[in-house]
Amino acid sequence: MNREAAPASGGVNEGVDPATADFLKALASETRQLVMRQFAGGGELTVGQIAERCGLKPSTASEHLSLLRRGGLVLSRKEGRQVFYRADGTTMASHLDALKEYLMRCCPPNCDD
Repeated sequence: MNREAAPASGGVNEGVDPATADFLKALASETRQLVMRQFAGGGELTVGQIAERCGLKPSTASEHLSLLRRGGLVLSRKEGRQVFYRADGTTMASHLDALKEYLMRCCPPNCDD
């Protein structure tokens, strides 16, 4: 059997932490990027409002919002039967810091000199 060696733990081949990976996955979709743009300026929106603004079915909007919540981009709160979503700037900033740290480890500035 010809197997490649597994990357050493803690080295430059180490990936981002799982939470930051979920953050990146959430941002990977153009539709979810469109959803996130609806939160520009702050405020809360319901699933129905997001669906209407983005031209999505409510069930599809709900799925995208769920991934965005898992990725740390939005927070949700329930009021009766309505679920309200808003951008989570604090968690986003934390994930961006973790991503920057990862990129500095794997691709330090001036490494191609």
